Amino acid sequence: MSESINIKQTIVVRARPDVLYRLALEPKRRAKWDPNLASADYEGEGGRLANNALVRFKFTRRLLGLGFTAKYGQLQAPQRGGWESVRHVGPLEKLTQGWVFKPMPGGTEVTLTVNGRVRYKWVRGPVERVLHNMVATTLLELQRTVDAQGAQLMEDMGRELAEKQKADQKAAKEAAKAARRRK
Repeated sequence: MSESINIKQTIVVRARPDVLYRLALEPKRRAKWDPNLASADYEGEGGRLANNALVRFKFTRRLLGLGFTAKYGQLQAPQRGGWESVRHVGPLEKLTQGWVFKPMPGGTEVTLTVNGRVRYKWVRGPVERVLHNMVATTLLELQRTVDAQGAQLMEDMGRELAEKQKADQKAAKEAAKAARRRK
């Protein structure tokens, strides 16, 4: 008898929906920042983000290193997108993941929904805990990835401003020195 697991979490991220859409749904970009994925790539040649595109995912070792194929669906850039497994994923008959990006002042509301259907009733508890952990870490890393870029940008802008102020002070000092010499 199979049982369903439904997990839905929402956070607010300071970034545009189109940026988050690409980060969350492009397999190669996702594999770079998501600590739950060891690898992700399109199946076949010239893969691109489109409905019915097949993607090969591989979880990290702490998620048992499970590899599976998923099919993209419900893609509406930059508002929503997701995928569902083509065949079973370890103890799960089916695993689906859906993303919703809702623009709001100061950022984007990101909702990640993960649904799974467990093949065996006795494994539901541990699998549900693992999926909850996976959703939480994925959302936190997405936020950290985007905000780290923002933080880096602010740091660079601050450094440039400090250098400009130093240069201005030096120029003012040189001008004052030149004015004193003329007297």
